[in-house]
Amino acid sequence: MVFIHFCSQSSLNLTNNGINPTVGAPLMNGRDRVVRDEIHRDIFVPARHARIIDTAEFQRLRSIQQLSTCEFVFPAATHNRFAHSLGAYHLAGRLADHLRDVHPNSLSNDDVELVQLAALLHDIGHPPYSHLLETPEVFATFATHEAWGRRILEDETGEIGAAVLEVLGVERRNRLFALMDGEDEHLGVPIPRFMKEIVSSQLDVDRMDYMIRDQANTGAQIGGFDSARVIRALRIGDEGRLVVKRWGLPAIEAYLVTRYHMYQQVYFHKVNMLTQAYLVNMLRRARELVGEGSLKVSAELHDMLTHPALTPKQYARLTDAHIKVAMPQWADHPDPELSGCAQRLLSRRDFHKSLRIPNFTIEMCQVVLPRLREAVEAAGFNPELDLITATIHKRGYLPYNGGILIEDGRDAAEHSALVQSLVQPHELALMFVPETIRDDLEQRVREWVKPSQSSLAQFD
Repeated sequence: MVFIHFCSQSSLNLTNNGINPTVGAPLMNGRDRVVRDEIHRDIFVPARHARIIDTAEFQRLRSIQQLSTCEFVFPAATHNRFAHSLGAYHLAGRLADHLRDVHPNSLSNDDVELVQLAALLHDIGHPPYSHLLETPEVFATFATHEAWGRRILEDETGEIGAAVLEVLGVERRNRLFALMDGEDEHLGVPIPRFMKEIVSSQLDVDRMDYMIRDQANTGAQIGGFDSARVIRALRIGDEGRLVVKRWGLPAIEAYLVTRYHMYQQVYFHKVNMLTQAYLVNMLRRARELVGEGSLKVSAELHDMLTHPALTPKQYARLTDAHIKVAMPQWADHPDPELSGCAQRLLSRRDFHKSLRIPNFTIEMCQVVLPRLREAVEAAGFNPELDLITATIHKRGYLPYNGGILIEDGRDAAEHSALVQSLVQPHELALMFVPETIRDDLEQRVREWVKPSQSSLAQFD
């Protein structure tokens, strides 16, 4: 639960990370706040930033789950993009404060505010169920969440577009956009690289917050890392990049190992991958049925599935709730694909089971898929409904490509064998079939791919 305390600036004698509230637009009517967060405890929000937070578009993030269908594996993983965005905002302020302490005059008050607001607003364009529904299979008007975020923020007729403009003014708002886009300058004024790295890099505040928050809400026991120590170890290097003091290398190792294990144990968990497939397949089929005239949906879902030119206002009305409300109706629909996916998600039973083939690559999947379709059909099942595939694409840690530098200018991978071991990319294929035919199909697939996989690894 999040508690919000209201306070006056004078009574607390606080400013927002050294920001003068009179810089930029005048201080909005309202009070400064202290938000009680489950991860970071007290998050101070000045009234001018509360003006942005208290808009329909930002409040919508309360209804966008951070981890989409992960709750089917980890029941407490129901946290949302709203809390995460506040967390990233808070960490951006802490990191900016730290850099100004160790590098006086490195950041102006104006740019500290822009860094914080860039972190606050980085997820404003997420669709329902976050990254999962960021696909043209579902949206008739498809664009990335970054593109939708820009459309929403640029729309001065919307609440948040008007609020950002009111708080920052035109020129500073456009500098904010340039920062979020990773540009090197705006109107001839440089945007230091370390500013951009705070918002988007392999060690940015977005990643720091979501890994801590996701680990806490899933209950994953993977060690974790100390964000405060990571921040204390950061400096601005000679070339304007963030670098890590040598003594901070163990904290960086813990951060990267945590990221590795979160992907392995949480984000790429096979049931999470399966339920994601159910949800996307359900919505794809709903889109087809709406087009055929055999399914009626709410105005919001109709917009999402069929509207060829969604406006920012229409997009910003879409939340997870519209899909959750529709699922009970869809579970009773005569179409077997729509109802089958909806029923499984509502009851969490009759799930397909994964073929337990160790190190099953995407290439192997492509080789066996035609024969596997035939085998599924021969067993009396519909391969279009009962053969589900999912692929895992995770690039490893990338040294020298936006990597993490130690203070001597070399990448962390050159200093640490542990970090070096995380460089390799991770690509695997998952295949799910009805439980009654899984054992038989596993044996066939092992024979098809290579003899060395004829013995089954013992895992669920």
